[in-house]
Amino acid sequence: MPLPTDNFILLSFINTKLRDEYPSLEQFCEDFGVSPEDICGRMEKIGYFYDAQTNCFK
Repeated sequence: MPLPTDNFILLSFINTKLRDEYPSLEQFCEDFGVSPEDICGRMEKIGYFYDAQTNCFK
């Protein structure tokens, strides 16, 4: 399944996956074949940062 191209839709998609299926961003990225740096970079562009303690982008 390809990741959404729109960063706001991607945010919702990732946070849902992290909440329901993945214990970490690294594991999510491994399964989807993307780097955590790429995902974090896209999220930073819209003002969100990964919080490892809560396992979501805020």
